[in-house]
Amino acid sequence: MKTENYKDQQTRLPQEGRHILADHDADSIVVYQAYCPAIGHFAAEQGYFGGQFSFSRMTWIKTNFLWMMYRSGWGTKEGQEVALAITLKKSFFDKVVAQAVPAMFRESEYQEEADWKQALCDFPIRSQWDPDRDPAGNAISRRALQIGIKGELVKEYAQEAIVKIEDISEFVESQRASAVTGDFSQVMMPVETVYYSI
Repeated sequence: MKTENYKDQQTRLPQEGRHILADHDADSIVVYQAYCPAIGHFAAEQGYFGGQFSFSRMTWIKTNFLWMMYRSGWGTKEGQEVALAITLKKSFFDKVVAQAVPAMFRESEYQEEADWKQALCDFPIRSQWDPDRDPAGNAISRRALQIGIKGELVKEYAQEAIVKIEDISEFVESQRASAVTGDFSQVMMPVETVYYSI
C-alpha cells in the first residue's frame, strides 16, 4: 500500500463537491471495509469473503479511507476491528456505480418519487453521498461515496470481483493516536486521487 502525508494529500484534492477518491490504476480500484476478526481474518487469509460473512445482507463499500476510519472509529468499534483494503476489478466497480440507485430521494436524479421507488425495487445497488471526514472524524465540505450491494451481486463482489485483500489493521493502529488527537501533520494516508467527480 502506497502512502503519503495527510496534509500533502489535501493540498491536491478538491475541498468541496462530490468526488470518488480512491487508490486506483488502469485495471483495479481499492475499497475499504471493516469487520470482526472472524470475518476479516478469513478474508485476508483466503483472498475472498466466506466463513461467517453474510451473503444475505447488504454490504457497503467505501473508496475513501478516512470515511472508513470515521465509520469504524479507527478500528476501535466492536465488530469493526479488522480493517481491510480490498482491490477490486475496475470493471465490477464501474458496473455497480453505473447501476446504483440513490439511497434517499432527495439525493436522486429522479424527478418523480414513484420512479425512484420503482428503481429501488428493480436494482440491488444503493449509492449514498456522505460528508467526507478529516482524520479526527470531523465532517468536511467534500462528499464521499459509499455503495451498498445486495442479492446475487454480493456473491460476485465477495468471491469473483476481488483481485486481493490486505489486512491493514496494523497500519490503522499506527496512525490512530495522531489522527484522534488532531496532530494531522504526522498522519499517513493511502494515496488517493480523484477517480470520478459529479
